[in-house]
Amino acid sequence: MTGLEPHQLSLNTATLREQWDLAQCIEGCARHGFGGISPWRDKLQEMGVTRAAKAIRDTGLGVSGLCRGGWFTASGAVDRAVLDDNRRAVDEAAEIGAECLVMVVGGLSTGSRDLPAAWALVEEGLAATLDYGREVGMKIAIEPLHPMYAANRACVNTMRHALDICDRLGPGIGCAVDVYHVWWDPDLAEQITRAGRDRIMAFHLCDWLVPTRDMLTDRGMMGDGVIDIPRLRGMVEAEGFSGLNEVEIFSALDWWRRDPDDVMRTIIQRGRNVC
Repeated sequence: MTGLEPHQLSLNTATLREQWDLAQCIEGCARHGFGGISPWRDKLQEMGVTRAAKAIRDTGLGVSGLCRGGWFTASGAVDRAVLDDNRRAVDEAAEIGAECLVMVVGGLSTGSRDLPAAWALVEEGLAATLDYGREVGMKIAIEPLHPMYAANRACVNTMRHALDICDRLGPGIGCAVDVYHVWWDPDLAEQITRAGRDRIMAFHLCDWLVPTRDMLTDRGMMGDGVIDIPRLRGMVEAEGFSGLNEVEIFSALDWWRRDPDDVMRTIIQRGRNVC
C-alpha cells in the first residue's frame, strides 16, 4: 500500500485548535496542498457559517465532515433544545458542503447508571436528526468512541453497536471510523465489511500513545503510537471508501504547542511514510 499524498488528507481543525482559527486553517490547508478540511462547530460559528463556506469554496477544498452533532443524553430526555441544535448542525453541514455530520452521541444522563436508557435516548435523537438530514440531503455519521468515554461522551462504543442502530434507522446514516476509537476491537474487520461503502462516511487518523497521559487530549501523531494504521486504512479502502483521510489529533501536551506549519508538514510526512 502506498502512502497518502497531501491531496488525500483533510485537516480536522481540532488538530490546530490552539494555534489557528478557522480562516487560518482554511488558508493553511490550501497552502500545504491538503484536499480538504473538517471544521468544528465552535470555530465555524466564530468565523460565521456563510463566510466560512465561501472561503472553503474559494480555495477548492473538500469538507470531509462537520464536528459535531449529538449530545442527546445529558438531561435524561431528548428535549427540544437538543433537537433544535442538531437541526442547526445539519444546516451548517449542508451550507459548507460537508460529506456528513459527525455525531458524538452522549454518555450517561446526569446522575444515571442506566446505560440501556442512554442507548434509547441516543437512538431517539438520531432518528429525529436523520429525518431532517434526509430532507436536506445531509448524511449522519455515528462516531463510536472508545469505551473509556462511555459515561461522559458517547455510550455507543463499537462499530457493531453503531451499525445495529443504522440497520434499524435505515438509509442516510452510517459511521465515522476513527482509528483512535476502534483499533482495539476484535470485531472491527467484520464490522467494516458489514458497513460497506455506503455506511463508511468518514475515516479519521491519529495514533494511540503508550503511555497515554490524558484520556482526552493526548492523542499521538500517526506513527508515534501502537495503531497499525495501514491495516485499518486497507480495511476501509477494501470496502470502497475513497474519501479524504481526516487527521484529528487532540494534543495539549505536544502538538498544540508546536508551530502550526510544522504540524502541517509533519502530517504530510507521516501521511506519506506511515499511513
